Amino acid sequence: MNKGSKKSAVTTKPSKTVGLDIGDRYSYYCVLNADAELMEEGRIRTTEEALRRHFADSQRRRIALETGTHSPWISRLLQDLGHEVIVANARKLESISASRTKNDRHDAEQLARLAHSDPKLLSPVRHRSPERQRDLNLIRARSVLVRARTMIINAARGLVKSSGGRLPSCSSQSFEEKVKASLSAELADLVMPLLTQASSLSQQIKKMDQRIDQLRERYAEIGILRSAPGVGPLVAATYVLTLDHHQLLRQSRSAGALLGLRPGQSQSGDYDPQCCITKTGNSYLRSLLIQSAQYILSRFGPDSALRKWGLKLAGSGGKCGKKRAVVAVARKLSVILHRMWRSGQRFLAFPQSAIALAAVEA
Repeated sequence: MNKGSKKSAVTTKPSKTVGLDIGDRYSYYCVLNADAELMEEGRIRTTEEALRRHFADSQRRRIALETGTHSPWISRLLQDLGHEVIVANARKLESISASRTKNDRHDAEQLARLAHSDPKLLSPVRHRSPERQRDLNLIRARSVLVRARTMIINAARGLVKSSGGRLPSCSSQSFEEKVKASLSAELADLVMPLLTQASSLSQQIKKMDQRIDQLRERYAEIGILRSAPGVGPLVAATYVLTLDHHQLLRQSRSAGALLGLRPGQSQSGDYDPQCCITKTGNSYLRSLLIQSAQYILSRFGPDSALRKWGLKLAGSGGKCGKKRAVVAVARKLSVILHRMWRSGQRFLAFPQSAIALAAVEA
């Protein structure tokens, strides 16, 4: 799911504008005429058959709906039926989400009136293709398995600690093998089922990692992004599939703001406090970039201008310098990755040195 470009495909105002508030079982709709007067409202089942029957025979309409679980397939269906579809960014519609009179009928009417007045008020987004959505779902499924494995491992450690023991430190992949030897006979019957489940999840995660690694065969840009330090198959694939297209951003430096890595603002007159990062956008990709930044600043990180800049920032930031440096490096890494994607150039550890060397050779 991506933000729509400023050169929107929105045409002149149609004779009818529809607001569609999507629910899991039923969806409410509101129809306005060209003068923004209420013509019709009601509800229909949230199924392909019901939606097709309701909108197939109608003249071309402007239909606004919010982002959600059902919005990708519903937006594609309505577009195939010849309608102008606007997918509103639900996170930015505070007039709906923060309303004190929130209900499905009210939300549908609000969507219709905003779409009739000015579609830009809805902060339109564009859903990715079914193929890219399927590949992104692979990454999301892997994330679920990793969280489940972490929960099981933490539960096993907690059970053993409550009995006065302690399990050895080890990686998640080797957890079952390392823990078996340290279990007493009393705890074995209790903990072994958890170890078996953790081992099974590790095997499934390994298979998914292999499939994610193969995504670079379909997306050449993944191979380019993987040349950056701390950016492996998972980070590169998640970055490409989340942003969908590099044309999403006109400027690479906007990548940090898109992913919620830029400090928020609350400026009013002379009052301009320093705020935390906004944490908007995709939280999973943001967490992966934070992990990449931690690796870049660790003792294992390869030497680069980005690492030197981050270490200098960490050393001059006081008590919270390391944490702020990690976020700053993650933000700059997101910008660098977008620039690499757009230019097709691999990562340069010291870009200024490379430019100077090229000038000398010329």
